[in-house]
Amino acid sequence: MIGRRKEVEELNRLYERDRAELVVIYGRRRVGKTFLVNENFKKRFTFRHTGLSPVELENTTGALRAQLDHFYLSLKLHGLKSQKKPKDWLEAFYLLELLLMEKDDGSRQLVFIDELPWMDTPRSGFVTAFEAFWNGWCSARSNMMVIVCGSANSWIQDKLLNNYGGLYNRVTYTMKLSPFTLKECEEYFGSQNICFSRYDIVQSYMVFGGIPYYLSYMREDRSLAQNIDEMLFAERPLLDGEYDRLFNSAFANPEKIRKIVEMLSTRNIGYTRKEISHRTGIASGSELTKALEALVASDFAIKYTAFGDGKREERYRLSDPFCIFYLHFLKQKDKTGSNFWQNNMNSNVLNSWRGIAFENICFQHFAQIKNALMIGGIEANQSAWTKTGENDEPGAQIDMIIDRADNVVNICEIKFYSEEFSIDRKYEQTIKHRDNLIAELVPKKKTVRNTLITTYGLRKNEYSGIFSNVITLEDLFS
Repeated sequence: MIGRRKEVEELNRLYERDRAELVVIYGRRRVGKTFLVNENFKKRFTFRHTGLSPVELENTTGALRAQLDHFYLSLKLHGLKSQKKPKDWLEAFYLLELLLMEKDDGSRQLVFIDELPWMDTPRSGFVTAFEAFWNGWCSARSNMMVIVCGSANSWIQDKLLNNYGGLYNRVTYTMKLSPFTLKECEEYFGSQNICFSRYDIVQSYMVFGGIPYYLSYMREDRSLAQNIDEMLFAERPLLDGEYDRLFNSAFANPEKIRKIVEMLSTRNIGYTRKEISHRTGIASGSELTKALEALVASDFAIKYTAFGDGKREERYRLSDPFCIFYLHFLKQKDKTGSNFWQNNMNSNVLNSWRGIAFENICFQHFAQIKNALMIGGIEANQSAWTKTGENDEPGAQIDMIIDRADNVVNICEIKFYSEEFSIDRKYEQTIKHRDNLIAELVPKKKTVRNTLITTYGLRKNEYSGIFSNVITLEDLFS
């Protein structure tokens, strides 16, 4: 298994413990939650079930009946004998208890319910029944381990992690599964005999992020550009409809979530909560709070406080590479062609987009950047900063600011280049102007250091000394 070393270690540790465990695994759709559990436990399951997708049941009147029938078939498949179909979820989980008691030989019993949120159809009483199953039966049995997961992170947050009813404080372990890092993507490609340079792996990350499901479509006999065209720009692309599925199957209010995502995509530094509410028309109450929390939990967005702003000015920035790419290139697909990527590899349109996309990758690899600065154990916050020009005074933008607890502030310039980056006198003056502006916000006890994050390093010349630190792809792949 590529990556997931810590997650595998934790799952096996929980499995070996002599106590009842309720484990919740959540994360973005397609990130590999099901694969992790299946690969790690394989034949150790006592009972395994996957809920039916609500997308397929959307236009049916018997969604509850379909879910119950499917659950009943899973019970039969795992050995349940001579029992009628359950009329509701209380009966369904009672049948599961009968099955588990019949199989109980004193060893660990592992129940895995995948896509649990999908099973909670309107007015079904599912959550109440699941509460009764865990509280009234599983929790008293030290050999029981129940793993549940799902892509509907807002449901996971509301009904399991932040539940103030029967499941309050009942979850024994929570695991968020995040996308692959650049290094893990490199390991994955190597395991599939796909030979990409690190320069191309970064570009693949700009399009697909670290989502294993998307990477699995890559062909070893195609270049990166050919793969991108086949997966996204062909007449019948392999990932056709994926953008819509991301929202329809993972969020209770997909249209509102989509509206927020598409609004966030219009500004790279993100928006405040007040701005989001104003631009989308969604009232700034619990509904917006849940939507934004779900986007952050699903790795679609990041939340940060812009340097120099108070906590009330938290910003939300779209961070999911696939969504950013789709909205930039594919929403108006009629303006592209089936070989769009191959035909435009060196165009200004793609080069401009690469610069913005590389900034996003750096935000997602903040831990690697901290390690490169040798501050892995020091508390630090990352943010972006911009200042609008006034009168004859030009404005400025800082791609990333790292505000450190050791009284240093790194002002980061992020550049995606195919060779060493070089600066001249005019560029040096731009950096100095920016430093003067930010100095007004930096406490006097702190030191400001200019930092360059780029692909292949900095070409030495009379102006290059303005950068105290240089971080390269080698560091981001660490």
